[in-house]
Amino acid sequence: MIRSAFTGLGLVFIIIIIGMAGYMSLEGLTPLDALYMTVITIATVGFKEVTDFHEAGKVFTIFLIIGSFGIFGYVVTMVTRYVVDGVFTHYYKDNKVKKKIDKLTNHVILCGFGRNGKQAASDLEGHNKEFLVIEKDPDVVEYLRSSTGYLYIEGDATSEDILEMANIDNARALITTLPVDADNLFVVLTARQMRSDLLIISRASDDNSDVKLKRAGASNVIMPDKIGGTRMARLVVDPDVVEFIDTVLMQSSGAKIEELSCRDMAECFSGKSIKDLDIHNRTGANIIGLKTKSKEYILNPPADTLLTIDDQLFVLGTTEDIINLKDLISKGV
Repeated sequence: MIRSAFTGLGLVFIIIIIGMAGYMSLEGLTPLDALYMTVITIATVGFKEVTDFHEAGKVFTIFLIIGSFGIFGYVVTMVTRYVVDGVFTHYYKDNKVKKKIDKLTNHVILCGFGRNGKQAASDLEGHNKEFLVIEKDPDVVEYLRSSTGYLYIEGDATSEDILEMANIDNARALITTLPVDADNLFVVLTARQMRSDLLIISRASDDNSDVKLKRAGASNVIMPDKIGGTRMARLVVDPDVVEFIDTVLMQSSGAKIEELSCRDMAECFSGKSIKDLDIHNRTGANIIGLKTKSKEYILNPPADTLLTIDDQLFVLGTTEDIINLKDLISKGV
């Protein structure tokens, strides 16, 4: 649409040049008079001519009116459409969004804004994680533009150019939730080629697609249908357990489970055990799991477990408890 506007303005400029050249050569008008005559002619405003025209000048004026009438009408229509449809506003907002995206670091790229994409966006927003949405459906993009505060890019997520616009070089992770597995496969292949260290999470629908997606470079593959079926079965077998876990994981306030890294652990804790830190009494949080350097998961680690800077802790507690634990690990207080 922007290109159409520039095309129309270019045609108007050309017709003005032709009109000025014609009047200057046929009637001997000065450049200013020639411009004046050309403008009032193509605008059909009916102002008085600057001089009496010869027959050649009159014939030239007739053809100038006929030739410029359609072009001028086209430009007026385009300008009106831009104003009525809010294209100028959209163009300004899209540029503003693009500038924000260019400044992002450690963000998440979300490909697709269907049911899974919307839920992912809602959860990321709830955890205060910076993210942007790539969507190629114009109607969905318009919804993102007018009804949400999300950053967005209109385009095909399988394109390297679009992923570059999404600032993939500085991204923390990419989530692709496109409804077609083949499209997700192309997104994973493209993203993995551009960033070998990027965390890539993909949706899959078909039973065999998860293997292909992992071979293509996906770090994790989520199959919503299987997860949904498993959850429904667990609600029959262990309903209270499922509801308890959902309550802990989904609520925005109260107790929650969070992952903490020991990479910035204070030196005074080097070689100390969980018991030595006395974490629960000092912070209120509880360590319910641990991931070692070798990617081994330890559920409810014993009190004599020694912590290292390569460990990842899974803790349960309120927001205040977890903040206290972060301070304890990093500052020793």
